[in-house]
Amino acid sequence: MGAARQQSGDAVVTGAARPPLFYLACIVLGFALDRLLTLPLSFPDALVSWTAGGALIAAGLAIGAAGIRNFSRASTPVRSNQPVRALVTTGIHGWSRNPIYIGMFLIYGGIGLAGRSPWILILVLPLVLILHYGVVAREEAYLERRFGNAYRDYKARVRRWL
Repeated sequence: MGAARQQSGDAVVTGAARPPLFYLACIVLGFALDRLLTLPLSFPDALVSWTAGGALIAAGLAIGAAGIRNFSRASTPVRSNQPVRALVTTGIHGWSRNPIYIGMFLIYGGIGLAGRSPWILILVLPLVLILHYGVVAREEAYLERRFGNAYRDYKARVRRWL
């Protein structure tokens, strides 16, 4: 299964909030800002926005589900506050080290387009920074401590995002 196994007992990656909550917070904040601080931006008509947004949401669901399925097959938890049991390097994880986050970004962007929300789309920049520095960098440091050279080799072969 392309998974390196390691004994448990290593420190677990923890953070103030779970990554899906960051996405949800930016969506809620974006819709609130749309009501409070309307921006003079226009979107394509509703049908185009809904179609494009729906396509992004569908792609995001498929990519995220593939990443979760890989973790499940390797019997390792998705939640970053639980010990990782295996380094998953095959399937969609052979294309990106973070397919679940990519899936969530696509869903997020799809919601922004379908909802015709300029603020949701603008808030993607702080969301990327929060995820990169507050979550992904910490997860990668943990995985490097936990799996050593196996993770460093994986990092050298597979891109972080796309």
